[in-house]
Amino acid sequence: MADNTTTWASPRHRNSVIWVVALATLAIIFDGYDLVVYGTILPTLMADPSQIGAISAQQGGALGSYALIGVMVGALLSGAFGDRIGRRKMMLINIVWFSVGMGAAAMATSITSFGILRFFTGIGVGGLVATAGAVVAEFAPPGKRNLFNAIVYSGVPAGGVLASLLAIVLRDAIGWRGLFWIGALPLVILLPMALVKLPESPMWLQARGRTDEAAAVCDKFGLPRPTAAPAPAEKVGFAALATRRYALGTTLLGLMSFAGLLLTYGLNTWLPKIMADAGYDAKGSLAFLLVLNGGAIIGGLLASRIADGRGPQPVIATTFGLAGLALILLTFGFPLPVLLTAVAIAGVGTIGTQVLIYGFVSNYYETAARGAGVAWCAGFGRLGGIFGPIIGGLLIGAGLSNDVSFYIFAGIAVAGALVTVFVPVRRGAQYVARTPEAAAAGPTTVEV
Repeated sequence: MADNTTTWASPRHRNSVIWVVALATLAIIFDGYDLVVYGTILPTLMADPSQIGAISAQQGGALGSYALIGVMVGALLSGAFGDRIGRRKMMLINIVWFSVGMGAAAMATSITSFGILRFFTGIGVGGLVATAGAVVAEFAPPGKRNLFNAIVYSGVPAGGVLASLLAIVLRDAIGWRGLFWIGALPLVILLPMALVKLPESPMWLQARGRTDEAAAVCDKFGLPRPTAAPAPAEKVGFAALATRRYALGTTLLGLMSFAGLLLTYGLNTWLPKIMADAGYDAKGSLAFLLVLNGGAIIGGLLASRIADGRGPQPVIATTFGLAGLALILLTFGFPLPVLLTAVAIAGVGTIGTQVLIYGFVSNYYETAARGAGVAWCAGFGRLGGIFGPIIGGLLIGAGLSNDVSFYIFAGIAVAGALVTVFVPVRRGAQYVARTPEAAAAGPTTVEV
């Protein structure tokens, strides 16, 4: 059963947590912007060799993958260091990292330098994706953890929508370099706010034995103080994930993320092409993509509210199953309104499911292993993000019907649901409801 405690210790506590969630959401929106803006400017780069050189279709695809490989590396690096140096430092480092990368890529003059800088930028993106979940999990009250995680990670599709809209409105006026400079704005907008409003996690400080610092942070920001911490964990970060306590769950959570990101990137890459082949014009095929992401944002937020009440595991299994059903419905040639509804449900079951997975993972681990757990989920899952477009391309390149592509993606969704069911349930503080007596006492302390 999930912990439904949503009481705030004080108005200052509520305001501080809202600031934390807002900062993390803005960071992830720019992450989503960074990952999608490349697709909006690729036609310009391929049409004009004077920009960074002549780019073939194969080179264009490779340049797109460099950022995703960087995301995987950044997530794993964040897991290696985040549980040791703290949540706040990792957030600040990665905000600077990906902002500098975007600005530098805007000045690239060759294919080689552009590709290197896309990889460099991806490292910062991956670090933020991996750290944001740990930050929210350690600040949000138990009854709102899944909702707040959903808000934060919905920033990825929201950032993609932002990149698409800005490209439509501004690309001709400011060029592709201008769009990349927009991606560097967090350095001058987000970073100053984070320096002032983002505290270090008291739970992390307490887990590291820095009790006085944890108390000082709580007093300054109006946060409830952590309970007395147990003896420091013998193993921290990735080492803790390999212990008997976490090994099986970690493996299955990684496979869940692999399936979720494979579906997310596979559909985002190939859905417009599949629908165009089905007879829809360019605007019509892109409309399916907007519905897919819009359904993910709205449906993911609604599903997260249910997850806060019933626990994330059964909700994720259900949304994976809905994705499989919706993808099969797309093969039946229903009228357009029905198809759009099915695509919206597919968005909930693919992109929306991945949002829920991040929330599940963030709350599955104790503080000493939380950063590494989220990093593993984001890093290993990113392999699915890399393979998704490749699988779609192979299926389409082989001349198979669109129905076959949808059936295979549906099968992956069903496999994701089955894996979710077998994740061992942890009866820890994150998932067991408090007693009525403890709830009535209010959140005067926070468990670590």
